Amino acid sequence: MSDFAIVHTGGKQYRVKTGETIRVEKLPGDQGDTVTLDDVRMTSIDGEVSIGNPVVSGASVTAEVVGQGKDKKIIVFKYKAKTRYRKKKGHRQQYTDLRVTEITS
Repeated sequence: MSDFAIVHTGGKQYRVKTGETIRVEKLPGDQGDTVTLDDVRMTSIDGEVSIGNPVVSGASVTAEVVGQGKDKKIIVFKYKAKTRYRKKKGHRQQYTDLRVTEITS
C-alpha cells in the first residue's frame, strides 16, 4: 500500500500521493515555488494510519507549483417565470496545479 494523505485547501479535501499532480483553488506563488499544506486531515505512511481531530498534529504536505490558470467558463443564468427577470453571467475559476513532493507526519 502506498503512502497517502488527505489535505484540506480551498474548502475541499484532496487525497494525495507523492509524485501526483492535483488541481486546487488558486494559491499564492509562482511556477517552481514550494508550497506547504499544513491542514492535513489524515495520513497513511508505511501502513500506519493517523486520523486528525480535525488535523493531524505535526503533519504536512510539501508540493511544488507546476502552473496556474483559469478553468473553463461556466454560465450562471437566473430566471423567474412571468416577471421578465433574466440574468446571464459567466465565471472562470482560477486554479493552481501542484505536484506533491513529500508527505511528512
